[in-house]
Amino acid sequence: MPSALPSASSFRELLRQRNYLFFWASRWMGGLGVQVQSVGMGWEVYELSRRAHLSVNYASFNVSLIGLITFAPLFFLALPAGVAADHFDRRKVLMACYAAELVPAAMLTAAELFHFASVPLLLAVALIFGTSRAFLYPAMTALGPMLVPRELLPRAIAWNSLAGQFSSIFGPAAAGLLLIASPAAAFAGPCLLFVAAFVSIVQVRGVTRPDRHPGSRWEMMKEGLVYVWTNQVVFGAISLDLAAVILAGAMALLPAYARDVLKIGPEGFGAFRSAVAVGSAGMALLLASRPIRSQAGLKMFAGVAVFSAMTVVFGLSRIMWVSIGSLVIMGAADQLSVFVRQTLVQLKSPDAMRGRVAAVSTLFISASNELGEFRGGLVARFIGPVNAVVYGGIGALIVTGLWAKLFPALRTADRLE
Repeated sequence: MPSALPSASSFRELLRQRNYLFFWASRWMGGLGVQVQSVGMGWEVYELSRRAHLSVNYASFNVSLIGLITFAPLFFLALPAGVAADHFDRRKVLMACYAAELVPAAMLTAAELFHFASVPLLLAVALIFGTSRAFLYPAMTALGPMLVPRELLPRAIAWNSLAGQFSSIFGPAAAGLLLIASPAAAFAGPCLLFVAAFVSIVQVRGVTRPDRHPGSRWEMMKEGLVYVWTNQVVFGAISLDLAAVILAGAMALLPAYARDVLKIGPEGFGAFRSAVAVGSAGMALLLASRPIRSQAGLKMFAGVAVFSAMTVVFGLSRIMWVSIGSLVIMGAADQLSVFVRQTLVQLKSPDAMRGRVAAVSTLFISASNELGEFRGGLVARFIGPVNAVVYGGIGALIVTGLWAKLFPALRTADRLE
């Protein structure tokens, strides 16, 4: 069998994979629920903080705490979650996670309906939500490759990215509209979406449980860590994302830019969040139709460099269309690097170890996203949101050049096959 099917043929083959289609739908609806809920939480924490007469700097810091608290469970549970994904039925793990995600969504809805929402409550809910997500991502990443033939995996990964990007496009826009109606509506929507994701994943049939591992849980965790640490391509790819996004992460500061820098309100905040996703989805569609054939490592580094540079542009901009444009390019560049990283990591990971490798990768990625938001909010507390964004982007550019020198095997990675 050839290593890669022709473009049109492989797409048609992917559409014939019934289990994968239900998996994709579940991933999209679950991701959409996460996006709506996270945007709603960020805006509500910022709004409640400003109503309490806190400064822009303090309010930005409070928003960044959501990311830190969401990440905290993952820090402690990533390795056990990876073992669970490599030991138990991955479909059932996802079912349990979607059911658990209903709890924080329902709590937030009730808090808004009965008027007892507060910043401490929203942060407590973030902790519950983070616990569920710690187990969901490794199981989801490990299950996907079980549902398609190996030659379809790169294209399936591209469409998995599209599911996330479609969620990121429609989620923030929908959240902005729902927030205008009422904060309760912005939290009730995710409840319905998590139910739909649960129903969809139930429809997946076939073998969804990995082969039993003969060793103990501790040996399984140790084996996964050793594999990631000793594989220069895998470790270099996920650590680059960690370092660059921690420095250049600006998502937690978007409420400050929308409300107080550009003064464009919740509609503008939703537009900011959607702009990143529009760029990501555009790049994901391009990669789904025209997969990368060569120089994958260099293209990944180029994506990270452009992402960092556009962060600086966004930080300095005071013109709406320039800000939106820079966010669109940021999203496209980030998607390019994400696609290469995910494909390299999944292709180089044996199925029996895929959950643990995914758990370590998820830990690094979530650390970059959540700690990046916390870093932005913390720095904004002292030097303001604008300086926090600009200096972070400059730092990420420096890191990109350093990683290109430290990880030559990643830089010279060629074909994604």
